[in-house]
Amino acid sequence: MSEKQNESSLKMTNKEKHKSRELALHTLYAYEADSDGQWEKLLESIADNSQLSPSVQVYARDLVRAAIDDMEKIDSLLAMKAANWELRRMAAIDRNVLRVAVAELIYFKDTVPFKVVIDEAVEMAKTYGTEASGKFVNGVLDSVRKKLYPKSDDRHEE
Repeated sequence: MSEKQNESSLKMTNKEKHKSRELALHTLYAYEADSDGQWEKLLESIADNSQLSPSVQVYARDLVRAAIDDMEKIDSLLAMKAANWELRRMAAIDRNVLRVAVAELIYFKDTVPFKVVIDEAVEMAKTYGTEASGKFVNGVLDSVRKKLYPKSDDRHEE
């Protein structure tokens, strides 16, 4: 298990993890729009306004921490795999959905199958992005997944 993971994520329902991913997305979006380096306060404020459980907040915090701590690495990977797209020219929602998903693909690979990560990211992109966001996010993440795990075993495909 990665050091960025929290054991409580193993006991969460799929619905709770979905809410955590949404909270992570909203936090990264707000952080990018008006960053004073205080992402923890942003997360707490958003979570309090949405009345989210502590376990949802913990998993979201782990995702955001992973995305921010390794943003340079994640953005480099996204830039390499988002053919003909500069990261700064992507829609902010799409860019941050991708960051959350890549952080989860890298740091939570032992507890969340990559298909779940990609499906969740596509759904968030469809919900919060444009009409084309779902297909774009799916294509980029599939390419990232192939780069990260070229010999994926069945365990990650379930």
